Amino acid sequence: MEKAIREEAKALKILVVDDEENMLHMLSAILRREGYSVTTALSGQKGLEAMETEPFDFVLADIRMPGMDGMALLDEIQKRGHDTTVIMMSAYGSVDIALEAVKRGAYDYISKPFKSGEVALALKKALERERLRRENIRLRRTVEKEFGLEGMIARSPGLRGVVQAIRRVADLRTTVLIQGESGTGKELVARAIHQNGVRKDRPFVAVNCGAIPENLLESELFGHTKGAFTDARSARKGLFEEAHGGTLLLDEVGELPLNLQVKLLRVLQEGEIRLVGGVKTTPIDVRVVASTIRDLALEVKEGRFREDLFFRLNVFPIQVPPLRERPDDIPPLVEHFVDKCGRQAGKDVVGVEPMAMERLLRYPWPGNVRELENVIERAIIMADSERIREEDLLIERRRSIRVPLSMALGEELSVKRVGRMVEADLIRRALDRTDGNRTRAARLLEISHPSLLAKMKQYGIQ
Repeated sequence: MEKAIREEAKALKILVVDDEENMLHMLSAILRREGYSVTTALSGQKGLEAMETEPFDFVLADIRMPGMDGMALLDEIQKRGHDTTVIMMSAYGSVDIALEAVKRGAYDYISKPFKSGEVALALKKALERERLRRENIRLRRTVEKEFGLEGMIARSPGLRGVVQAIRRVADLRTTVLIQGESGTGKELVARAIHQNGVRKDRPFVAVNCGAIPENLLESELFGHTKGAFTDARSARKGLFEEAHGGTLLLDEVGELPLNLQVKLLRVLQEGEIRLVGGVKTTPIDVRVVASTIRDLALEVKEGRFREDLFFRLNVFPIQVPPLRERPDDIPPLVEHFVDKCGRQAGKDVVGVEPMAMERLLRYPWPGNVRELENVIERAIIMADSERIREEDLLIERRRSIRVPLSMALGEELSVKRVGRMVEADLIRRALDRTDGNRTRAARLLEISHPSLLAKMKQYGIQ
């Protein structure tokens, strides 16, 4: 870590502002030994002028200076929006001055006289804080890109409707129920609701209600007091408290046992929780998003889910359509996964051959988007050229779904390749119509049986 910080310091610039020349020379020598690039200024005004001509990563400023003092300089830095970390210095140190400096935006405060090691330590702490801040910004941008609606792949009418629903509900506290098959991207929708609303700077907490043992789930959700049960050696916050001010995703909410359904209903109605083993209730501000692969209306009819809780969760329902019902989304999803998985695998795969795309479009995708990503990831590992071929796709043969041939063709203009795709399409249609009877399919195609077998082998049709 020490070496990494020193290496990082070499690229950083520090502005030192002090009205004493001897102090400027001493600090310059100390900081240059640590590898920093140093600029000095004899007054607050000159320091501010230096900041207008070039950016600085850190500012070390004395508090007591004639004219514009350190506090006034700090105020101007804040007012002008300079993205820099400020450390204040003074020979007239007191706790009150230090607190005031930090309150007004300084990162730290050093009392004079100080040892050279104190300055270096303060800057190392500031450097680590700055590194974490930049990493946080980078992660936030990554999250915004991944879960922002502009980056959501939604060509099909079904998914465009989901995006419109996200826009309508994102800023509200309304409870949302997301339903859809496994692998359709229900958690992605939940995260998009959070990320595109007013709660995006607050926590997003997800819990799979079917993955936690029933005897632990209540404690996991609501927390517990010390001694509430055998292993409760200390008090612990639950996920509702962890998500305070933000969003809690109850994934697979249909798996909740009936006794916990009652307690969840009370939380949603009252807006407060009670720790396991506790006697007091605590107000909670959490936006609940629930998701499930189950048909909760049917679960209610069959007595496995409380009707009152269903109504409470189903205030704003969002149905995520399966991938087989939105083939328009497959080509852009494939492009996205080829780019993502290619970079992860370190392979220069740039696209998918038309025959492979046709196969992807016709496959019914029982595992939905999650299965598509897995298939593309495996195909990239298998690929030995810059484009994924049909033989690279490790997907089992299932009864195909109908898609327009023009969608499979994409931008393809080669007469030979298009001819092969049309021929393969006709063979598959004939086999579908005859339930796989190759003799009857050959008659429909008006070709010989041996010819059909040869073409099926050529196109990998079983």
